[in-house]
Amino acid sequence: MSSGEPKNYDLNEPLTSTAAPLTDSTLTIRIIKSFPYRNVRNLILRDYDLKNKTGHDLFNDCMKHIQTDGAFRPFRTVKYDKMKIYTHAHGSKTVNLVINFTHDDDWIIDIADPNGKKLCDYGIENETEISLYNEEDYVEYKANPVEKW
Repeated sequence: MSSGEPKNYDLNEPLTSTAAPLTDSTLTIRIIKSFPYRNVRNLILRDYDLKNKTGHDLFNDCMKHIQTDGAFRPFRTVKYDKMKIYTHAHGSKTVNLVINFTHDDDWIIDIADPNGKKLCDYGIENETEISLYNEEDYVEYKANPVEKW
């Protein structure tokens, strides 16, 4: 194609967030060890069923990975007790590289109730990023978001 010819973009190309079915999605779990030191390791969950799994199921699956995968050994000392959506696929990202400070009330995922809402009911779809962290550490960091690295 020469530089003078118009480019033919396919505007009907589906977004990756809607291309995969809810029963076969990819999630990125941002496991946060330390907010001020920005110790975060990503856990990629492939072929994850957002239609039938709850926040409780997701939390347990993440904890199983942390306890069994050697790459997460340094992250085993944290008492994880909260999950929150970091960003939706194709959505704007937060300025903070560790966690999203907004949406503390509506993007929190209930990890306690095994019969709670399904993940898709939270608006989670393919390629959503979710943070897993200790709530007390988050509250302390949010009050004084100073990075120490």
